[in-house]
Amino acid sequence: MKIFLDTANVEHIKEASSWGIIDGVTTNPTLIAREGRNFEDVVKEICSIVDGPISAEVVSMKSDEMVEEAKGLAQIHKNIVIKVPIMPEGLKTMKRLKELDIKTNATLIFSPNQALLAAKVGATYVSPFIGRLDDIGHIGMDIIRDIMIIFENYKFESEVIVASIRNPIHVIDAAIAGAHIATVPYDTLRKMVKHSLTDVGIERFLSDWEKVPKVK
Repeated sequence: MKIFLDTANVEHIKEASSWGIIDGVTTNPTLIAREGRNFEDVVKEICSIVDGPISAEVVSMKSDEMVEEAKGLAQIHKNIVIKVPIMPEGLKTMKRLKELDIKTNATLIFSPNQALLAAKVGATYVSPFIGRLDDIGHIGMDIIRDIMIIFENYKFESEVIVASIRNPIHVIDAAIAGAHIATVPYDTLRKMVKHSLTDVGIERFLSDWEKVPKVK
């Protein structure tokens, strides 16, 4: 399973990338706004750090405007993927961008039906938001399992990005379900590395090493 980092924080991206496990980055207008920097500057810098798909989202609501916005974003770097919300205008846009060989990421997906429609118009990626479903009393991971079955049944080329991940368990569940990608917040990624027994083991090894006679 590929791991994307879900952030626009350049320092976090640099650190996580140095671990050798980051395959791409997803951003959105909210994440970009938190950085208080020029949108294009942030995206360019991210592209210079991670050699993989970098999702940048359109903010227009009409297909013609989305397409023009997408064309501009796609010129920033060859790895740019255009995030497009799942709605009628979004479906039109993804179909048109597919014809222009511009990669897309269907975002704000909350049902297998939405994922199916996005795959049919040729979305490169579909992003089901599981954490937000959990928040309203649904089991978000259920839709991942359903989407993976549907995509396998019909051999869709679209890859599933499990989004709105809230904890390391979400990542494991996504991997067990066979999802292609999990896009993970930086804090969650750090938790994936940690384990109390690992910390105790390291402390014990270091303590024992101090007791080993050293050659003078």
